[in-house]
Amino acid sequence: MIKRLRRRMTLMVIAVLILVSAGIVLAIHYANERSIAVQAESTLSVLAENSGSRPSLPPDGSTPADMNETPPPKPEGEIDLSPRRYGERRMRGQPPEARDNRTVAAGLSNSYTITLNDDGTVASWTSDRTDLYSDLQISAMAEGVQAAGTDSGRIGSQFYRKTVKDGRTLLIVLDARLDYLAASNTLRSTILVAAVACLLLSLLAALLIREMVKPVEDAFTRQKQFISDASHELKTPLAVISANAEVLEQEIGKNEHLEYIRSEVRRTDSLVRNLLALARMDRNDAGTDMKRFDLSHAVLDVTLPFESTVYEAGKTLEIDVPDGIDCLGNEEMIKQLTVILLSNALKYSDPGGRIEVNLKTKGKQREIRVFNTGEPIEPDNRERIFDRFWRADPAHGRDTGGHGLGLAIARSIVEKHKGRITVDSPEGTGNAFTVMLSGDRS
Repeated sequence: MIKRLRRRMTLMVIAVLILVSAGIVLAIHYANERSIAVQAESTLSVLAENSGSRPSLPPDGSTPADMNETPPPKPEGEIDLSPRRYGERRMRGQPPEARDNRTVAAGLSNSYTITLNDDGTVASWTSDRTDLYSDLQISAMAEGVQAAGTDSGRIGSQFYRKTVKDGRTLLIVLDARLDYLAASNTLRSTILVAAVACLLLSLLAALLIREMVKPVEDAFTRQKQFISDASHELKTPLAVISANAEVLEQEIGKNEHLEYIRSEVRRTDSLVRNLLALARMDRNDAGTDMKRFDLSHAVLDVTLPFESTVYEAGKTLEIDVPDGIDCLGNEEMIKQLTVILLSNALKYSDPGGRIEVNLKTKGKQREIRVFNTGEPIEPDNRERIFDRFWRADPAHGRDTGGHGLGLAIARSIVEKHKGRITVDSPEGTGNAFTVMLSGDRS
């Protein structure tokens, strides 16, 4: 139980760390995407305002002669924001080799302007980096914008905006592929850092949880050892009391008080045997020899003797156990499990009620199902009924002679076989205990 608790706590912490890391990575990625979009819109606005300040390239990509001429100087105090002049200003103060390297000078984004005909086809285009684009790419971009039917937007990594200047329709495109490449590299680096941090924090959390749970685990171990030792010590005085009660009965004959003594001795002896069974399973030294056996025969072997007991109680027992179903596990423990479930169904079924025992295969798994009519277990209590010494109605437990250990033992047996035990109320007026066991391996 402590190991299961520690495992659940560790998995919960790891899940939280993964979710937090994923949230941080996504937030950074979204912030980068948003930053690129905002910068692109701002740059497009500047380019749109200054569009038309430089001649366009004809579709053949040749450079007009006037583009090679030095533009006339601007009046003093006036700033020229045309793309070509802006690029030249950025190059001032740089060494000659850097001035020739327009990829570095242009920053991460490049742009081009397309002059469109009335039908949306390309009339001409110009760019500060004509070596990066071809007429085919320019035409494809114009067709994509025409198909989108919007005056601004984004296609792939390229942001665009339509504007009209001097009676011409201009399509200004900002190519942000390098920006997105940088964002992608940042995302990969962030994921790597987050994964390493998550791994280290998970290991640290596992160590801290182990240290936090260790005192509880030690206390639980001492408790189990005490129960085991106490149970062993109680066996001897119980045997002495029982023997003396028999001797007294031979001396004085049948006596009501002696019958009370013997009844309580039997009840306490049953409790001690259950405690010893739990202690052995907790120590992993209960005969857990796992081998293949006939599960159908094992279930029938302990179910058929219950027919007379169920009949005497005025109830009915329906058995549906087909032949030939085998299982890998401990036969005696599975028999004990079946007896516990049958005894529980007999105790808590309503007067004149019905008990059903079913065995079936589901793929590689084996399902043992014991159903009884009666008052259904509350949903909030369906997990707690497998706890030791827990009963929803203590008074009813005294009436039936139970101690609240049977289902705890049943769960321990199922866990030994790496199976699963659940309870539900399929008919709304009864309880069905379902045990799933593996047919191939324990």
